[in-house]
Amino acid sequence: MQSETEAAHTTTAPEHGRDSSITPPSELPAAPPRTALRMIGLVLLVLLVSGAVTMFTRIRAGRTLARETESEAVPVVAVVHPSAENPDEDLVLPASAQAYEESPIFARTNGYLLRWNKDIGSHVNKGELLAEIDTPEIDQELMQARATRQQVAAQLDLAKISAERWQNLRKTDSVSQQEADMQVSNYQQAVANLAAADANVRRLEQLESFKHVYAPFSGVVTNRNVDPGALISAGSTGKALFELARVDPLRVFAKVPQAYSAAIKVGMQSFLVLQEFPGQRFSGTIARTADAIDPATRTLLTEVDVPNPDGRLLPGAYGELHFKVAVDAAKLTVPVNSMLFRQEGPRIAVVGPDNKVHLRAITIGRDYGSTLEVLQGVGVEDRIIINPADSLEEGQQVRISDEKAGADHS
Repeated sequence: MQSETEAAHTTTAPEHGRDSSITPPSELPAAPPRTALRMIGLVLLVLLVSGAVTMFTRIRAGRTLARETESEAVPVVAVVHPSAENPDEDLVLPASAQAYEESPIFARTNGYLLRWNKDIGSHVNKGELLAEIDTPEIDQELMQARATRQQVAAQLDLAKISAERWQNLRKTDSVSQQEADMQVSNYQQAVANLAAADANVRRLEQLESFKHVYAPFSGVVTNRNVDPGALISAGSTGKALFELARVDPLRVFAKVPQAYSAAIKVGMQSFLVLQEFPGQRFSGTIARTADAIDPATRTLLTEVDVPNPDGRLLPGAYGELHFKVAVDAAKLTVPVNSMLFRQEGPRIAVVGPDNKVHLRAITIGRDYGSTLEVLQGVGVEDRIIINPADSLEEGQQVRISDEKAGADHS
């Protein structure tokens, strides 16, 4: 029994020895209260600085993004300067030819068209018969007026005889003065009635004479609007019977830009060129000008009279008038792709010193294909935008691309 107890004691002894070899950790002394507060404050400061740095970074990134977005919203444009060229002495302008005199021919009496003697394209002389109108009502009225005149004339003869007889009787005191005066008054009234009847007869005779329609001037019939049997109404409220035009000479009108207006003088020689007559020139003379600049187009309306004895030139034709002028003003050209077509008219977008767009109205001269002649609206120093967007507005901010800024077009 003792041996078992010793054995058991011997067996458990190593375990007790192992437990006694583990050393427990030493207890740390508690931090003083002031040091703890400092550590907490330091941690809070680090957190505040980190938050401030993060917020500042985000704000700066937002502002940078806003600036970049705003910068990207400003359109980038390419600009050029207008090219200055030597002025021309030959001014070429589009022109329109018109008849020297042109008039619709209306009837002056009512009736039915009996016949027409001239058709379109007929050359007529002044006073030549164009048409005849059947006027049965006017004829009857004229016959009645003539019969009435005869009645009035007979009454006048009787009144005259009676007045003379009563005046003779008054000399012998056979009748009273009042009775004699009444007979004289009846005679004077009969004279007035005869004058009125004569006037009515002449009026109807003139009205009947209008049944014959004559040419008021020499020219060519450009239109005929009626056929035999058509009802004719007097006055301009009805339909015109014919349209007559005098084509020798022709009036040719052109609008001269204001820059050249001072060089246009009455009596200057010019010539007309038509596409249907290649290589031919039709000489003319400046007959008159409007003597005023049209504020809508800034041009001077000019008339050139071109002789047309053989009738080769037709009224209404389009052509070009050439003027020999000497103008000191330089000629400016711009690319065709710099044009803006607005409701108000052609415009050029010019970039000002503040990089803002200014839309200027221009006056176009000749078209050279890739370039246009600009007579008014821009100067050599202006920066004009190439390929402007239709959305460009007055005062809009733009940026000029470096590779195009200040470059002149060829």
